[in-house]
Amino acid sequence: MEKYEIEPYNDAYDHRDFKKEESYIRAKKKLDKIVGFYWHLGVYVVVNLFLIILIASNLDEGESFWSFGPFATPFFWGIGLLFHFLGVFGSGLLFGKNWEERKIKEFMDKDKEEVQKYK
Repeated sequence: MEKYEIEPYNDAYDHRDFKKEESYIRAKKKLDKIVGFYWHLGVYVVVNLFLIILIASNLDEGESFWSFGPFATPFFWGIGLLFHFLGVFGSGLLFGKNWEERKIKEFMDKDKEEVQKYK
């Protein structure tokens, strides 16, 4: 049995409305990706705090804590976490579908305000 299997309609539902099913499945998959990312983030924080504390407590006298060694795992794992973030939330977070339209409207509104100032 698949994870996203939809139960059959009861007689009370309209049998021709399949968009709700597809929409539900897409929303459920997106939610699962988001939950997966937050679990990844939580594990990242807990494990790396543990590792940094462990490394810091076992440093020999004279060794510097602020070298790259204690932070290598968080750094490289952080790169992977960044890619996971971009995979889940997309690069559209900064430059979404409507970003150009919003910017054009913003510039046009500014221009309109400037023109109104001098009338």
